Amino acid sequence: MRILLRRLLGLGAALLILYGVFPSHGFAVSTSASAAILMDVGSGRVLYEHNADQRMRIASTTKILTALVAIEQGNLRDLVTVSQEAAYTEGSSMYLKVGEELTLETLLYGLLLCSGNDAAVAIAEHIAGSQAGFARLMNQKAAEIGMENSSFSNPNGLDAEGHYSTARDMARLACAAVENETLVRLASTRSVTIGGRTMTNHNKLLSQIEGCIGLKTGYTMAAGRTLVSCVERNGQRMVAVTLQDGNDWADHQALYEYGFSAYPAKLGASLGQTVRQEPVEHGMLSSVPLVAADSFAWPLAADETLETAVELDGPLRAPVRAGDRAGELVFTVNGEEVGRVTLLCGADVAPRMESALSVLKQGLPG
Repeated sequence: MRILLRRLLGLGAALLILYGVFPSHGFAVSTSASAAILMDVGSGRVLYEHNADQRMRIASTTKILTALVAIEQGNLRDLVTVSQEAAYTEGSSMYLKVGEELTLETLLYGLLLCSGNDAAVAIAEHIAGSQAGFARLMNQKAAEIGMENSSFSNPNGLDAEGHYSTARDMARLACAAVENETLVRLASTRSVTIGGRTMTNHNKLLSQIEGCIGLKTGYTMAAGRTLVSCVERNGQRMVAVTLQDGNDWADHQALYEYGFSAYPAKLGASLGQTVRQEPVEHGMLSSVPLVAADSFAWPLAADETLETAVELDGPLRAPVRAGDRAGELVFTVNGEEVGRVTLLCGADVAPRMESALSVLKQGLPG
């Protein structure tokens, strides 16, 4: 009995260490990673971070950017001829042979499921003519995404001078990547047979975590284990990044349990939603519905409230046309602005007859 009690006390202590109790969120989280981050995709809000801006090697998580650039620059039906340089690339492989022809889509499966370094080189050569040329495209895309502390020198993530990123930048990359439906389709595939090859995804989280939709594993001796993932639940997406983490599978599970429990998304507006009726001066109708031009949601902790306010561009006067901008819906959390959505007029409002005649008379010669 005493042994059982000691074990239960030890388990309780371990849980308290892992989920250190906080009044506002219920629990916090920690990982074994040298650097880590958890980010809400829709808002970009950081829900957890540790050394998130430390420049580190990122191994094959590089291939998320490789895939994104290739999908945007190429055509999935393109035929790619495998070069000797691609076929003999070191490290993880989809076992390409010199001279064989595969579609770009097949190579992308090999890139994301098998983590094929050979596939990465074949893709780079097809899109840009060389690895160096493709690296330039990667760096251009990284800058466009806002990856401020990253540099890429190859398409596969093999250790090299000038090839690094940060947990924060990789989260930004993941947020951009999951907006690409083709990339999500490929990265979330557990197994596929295509082009005579059967390929199985290395990402165990696809079967371990509810709602996981990818993205990419990575490992080199210098980088250690790296992992970038995305999970979607109840319409809310989060991305997690761990760098140099020997316990990454469990750490990502813990990060998502923390994130979805402590920061559920609160919907502030949905596309086309009528926010309120607004008076229209001199109109055949006395008011017009104001509708949201976009959706907006924000992850909220237990002690936070999402407030909304309408800011009009000015009074509405007939004639009004559906789709005319009327102002903005402003969202704040505890007094701090977190976002805006444009408000549009939801219907046509013609001027009253006497108003129209008055306008007409003013335009006539005296």
